[in-house]
Amino acid sequence: MTAMVDGMIAGAAGTAALNTVSYLDMVVRGRPASSTPDDTVDRLAGVAHVDLGADGRAPNRRAGLGALLGYGLGVGAGAAFAMLARRRRIAPTVAVTLLGAGVMALSDGTMTALGVTDPRRWSRTDWLSDLVPHLAYGVAAAATWYRLRPPRRG
Repeated sequence: MTAMVDGMIAGAAGTAALNTVSYLDMVVRGRPASSTPDDTVDRLAGVAHVDLGADGRAPNRRAGLGALLGYGLGVGAGAAFAMLARRRRIAPTVAVTLLGAGVMALSDGTMTALGVTDPRRWSRTDWLSDLVPHLAYGVAAAATWYRLRPPRRG
């Protein structure tokens, strides 16, 4: 159980890093926030037949739920990684790749399946805007994991 909690902590640290890099990108390039989290919430609410409300608060609910989905995915991916890593030794570079690429595949795959986005139509800049924050997730989550659970020597 402690491995899973450590994985969740690592996933939360990774999510904070991903968000920080995304916000820095918005500052540096002056780009707007992505609408994909809100659009994903809309699609999921439709699939689940959940009414977010007709009042003026529905956009706020979408924004809040979109952020929570991101944290849930990041923390959940950390927990899943913990279940894998507690049974075998995983090299740090492999951990960074598994964590970063795994979260990217899950988030982009979900949004693609829901029709929110189509990565086949993304530009090189779009791919970099997605790849760099997910790499930051992988680095921060792996670093936190190995800080909480240093490899045994000998």
